[in-house]
Amino acid sequence: MLRFLTAGESHGPALTAIVEGMVSGLPVTDEYINKQLARRQSGYGRGGRMQIERDRVTFLSGVRGGLTTGSPITLQVVNQDWVNWSDIMAPGPQARLNERVVSRPRPGHADLPGAIKYNQRDIRNILERSSARETAARVAVGSLARRLLEELDISIVGYVCRIGTVEATRQENPDLPKLLESLANSQLLCPDPQAEAEMVKEIDQAKAEGDSLGGVFEIHAYGVPPGLGSHVHWDRKLDSRLAGALMSVQAIKGVEIGHGFAAAAAPGSQVHDQIYYAANQGFYRRTNRAGGIEGGISNGMPIVVRAAMKPIPTLYKPLLSVDLHTKEPYQASVERSDVCAVPAACVVGEAVVAWELAAALAEKFGGDSLAEIKERVNRWRQLVRQV
Repeated sequence: MLRFLTAGESHGPALTAIVEGMVSGLPVTDEYINKQLARRQSGYGRGGRMQIERDRVTFLSGVRGGLTTGSPITLQVVNQDWVNWSDIMAPGPQARLNERVVSRPRPGHADLPGAIKYNQRDIRNILERSSARETAARVAVGSLARRLLEELDISIVGYVCRIGTVEATRQENPDLPKLLESLANSQLLCPDPQAEAEMVKEIDQAKAEGDSLGGVFEIHAYGVPPGLGSHVHWDRKLDSRLAGALMSVQAIKGVEIGHGFAAAAAPGSQVHDQIYYAANQGFYRRTNRAGGIEGGISNGMPIVVRAAMKPIPTLYKPLLSVDLHTKEPYQASVERSDVCAVPAACVVGEAVVAWELAAALAEKFGGDSLAEIKERVNRWRQLVRQV
């Protein structure tokens, strides 16, 4: 069973993750993961923190000679900004707890409910962990999963299809090479150049007004074999697991599988994917409105998931709030933030989708080495063509 745990604060020394259950013999390098970390930090509309951090991963265990060993993998991403916070965030009694105290909760953030739940008088103890900075560790973890999926001929690609009021032309079952080509030079991970130009204008306007923007991104997973997940128990349904993983990403407020909410407005004849059969490929479908999942089980078509990200709650034109200590009305605290981070959220989304698919594969096929799980997955693919 694949599982992981992350730890670390936004302005602490480092972010750390421990991954357990990864097969042995998986080729992986720090540079491979660093490329994904760099993608997370890119995108038009990012803030000042991205000018400070240059995220790079260090393996502290579980990898030797460029191959996983089968033992727990420890990954560390150092916070470059720690040097500016080491006295304030120090773990010992020397910490300067009276400096940079946050008492004004930001609407839309975890600040107030977190302070209430954990009985904190300094909201910094909440925002340091609830910050989206935590997703750097999850991208590192998800990159390990992506590396495993690549060895099993499964590809994942995400793209931004909406920012603010601007929506890109939706691509129905896009061809993978063409999609990758269209994203290669995009600064917003958007395959529609005309829509991207309008998105940039909208981001610039929001920045000038001290506001922020959200949007929608879409993720496709190609080559996923049928049979992942289960209809038997609620917590084993693949669509449930993917939706939960995406909803766990900071600022995500909605998830769709396939046609999602649009399916509710259409008759069944225009929603369900008709089934065909060919001797050389077995059962297949010519449409993919279900997003590759039926009854909680992958059906062999590409997995398609879509997530909606709300505007970032930290605004340079802050909203009204109430001071935690004095109970007096104030404008909410301003922490360094982005105007728009939808492309970054898309990269994080790819990572969590990769993790859930890798976990589902590990559960179905088992195996302690890459060779073992490869052999089992290939055998399964041959069998399903003969059903």
